[in-house]
Amino acid sequence: MKFVLAPLAGFTDAPFRRLCFEGGADLSYTEMVSAAGLAHGSSPTRHLMETMPGEGPVACQLFGAKETDLAFAAREVPSDRFVELNLNAGCPMTKVTREGAGAKLAEDPEKVYRLLKAMVENTPLPVTLKTRLGPHPRSTTVFELLDAAEKAGAKGFILHARYTSQMHGGPVHLDTLAEVVGRAKIPVTGNGSVVDAKSAAAMAATGVDAIMVGRAALAKPGIFALLKGAEGAGGDNPVETHLRYLLDFRRQLAERYPNDHIPSEDGFASVKMHVHLFRYFAGRPGAAALRARLNKVRTLAEIRECIRSAFC
Repeated sequence: MKFVLAPLAGFTDAPFRRLCFEGGADLSYTEMVSAAGLAHGSSPTRHLMETMPGEGPVACQLFGAKETDLAFAAREVPSDRFVELNLNAGCPMTKVTREGAGAKLAEDPEKVYRLLKAMVENTPLPVTLKTRLGPHPRSTTVFELLDAAEKAGAKGFILHARYTSQMHGGPVHLDTLAEVVGRAKIPVTGNGSVVDAKSAAAMAATGVDAIMVGRAALAKPGIFALLKGAEGAGGDNPVETHLRYLLDFRRQLAERYPNDHIPSEDGFASVKMHVHLFRYFAGRPGAAALRARLNKVRTLAEIRECIRSAFC
């Protein structure tokens, strides 16, 4: 069974993907990349497509609601850097759905077909779809979405087996996921609350070709090896390594984009590591005090001191 890192906005940048690859992930996904942002020449959007040495196979995930934007974005995604191009039709966050993108697309399989077709026609990369069961339990659209993906020429189907109305909570509908697998003519990846060997086994029993892991990887990038049954995997402290990769990545960005504003090491580390540190410190002795300190962190030295306090 293959285990892949889900696309998580604000988390799955190149340094974290590299950690997860070293922790056993077979494939990882970028954060959501705005097709409109690429079409309008946004440098920060392009930064989201940066990869770094040692992070293994990476898929680029796009979000958008216009065929012209997604066609342009598909041409802009470097085919020598990525192994797959994915359309997000499952993100339930308001800032995405109010643009008609993300999970809003799950309400309109015909539009999904048009968007996917525009992508397929403008990239040499295999195109896949990531979506949900439908807007809510009274409106299950996943089978129409699967049909749209297959007709558009998509090479894979990633299903978060919840409804949009569930956000990230509530039951994962493995029975419906199994039915999708049974109907699909293309590989299906399952997603939704895989956090340990038991939940991974339950999802594997649906017949999926791969399992996607999201939030459970945030505090433990080595979870992929653990799910594969590797003895002792995932036990090392990843925080110092993560910080080192982050600083390497900042230098890479500064070299590749000399005309863009790249924050100083202090600014870059304090912003990028902040969200990860909250996850790494969760459940540790003195975590509440450490979280309070994190809210005041502004320099690289302060970050290192927080790490030393937590893990030494």
